[in-house]
Amino acid sequence: MSAQLIYDLVPLGAIIRFSDGTPRPPERHRKKLAAWEHRNSGGRLIRKQAERRVGNTVIGASITLHAGNYGGGGVVVLRVHRTFSVDSDDLRFVATERPRVGSVRVLSRPGEDAELVYLASSRADAETWLQSHGYPDAVLDEVTADVPAADVIEGRTAA
Repeated sequence: MSAQLIYDLVPLGAIIRFSDGTPRPPERHRKKLAAWEHRNSGGRLIRKQAERRVGNTVIGASITLHAGNYGGGGVVVLRVHRTFSVDSDDLRFVATERPRVGSVRVLSRPGEDAELVYLASSRADAETWLQSHGYPDAVLDEVTADVPAADVIEGRTAA
């Protein structure tokens, strides 16, 4: 599926995989393997940003994936996010997991450009998480079953 379909159909909180379709190089080719892993990976969909205008420049719509955290001892030192334009043709995307119905998304702020900062298993979990993290404008959004599945819309069934 394309990045545009991910933007249009997949809800925030879903796990997304992306690939350029090339075969994985052998482990012994470390540089080639690192380059391949950069173009064949995945993450959690945390943001969908609509097309916007800055002066005379138009910045296209995009999706952002949370690829991982780095740190130690319970302290996150670095968060890795990957942003892709919906116009990118060289990668294929697939939603491998959707947020569970009943889970609660903690969004950074209200509105269309909100970013998913935490996916809680319940409303109580979300409220507990919010008390220990500083997001004064946070919005809680419960996951419901009324969102259509992108794999069904594309004519495939989930495995």
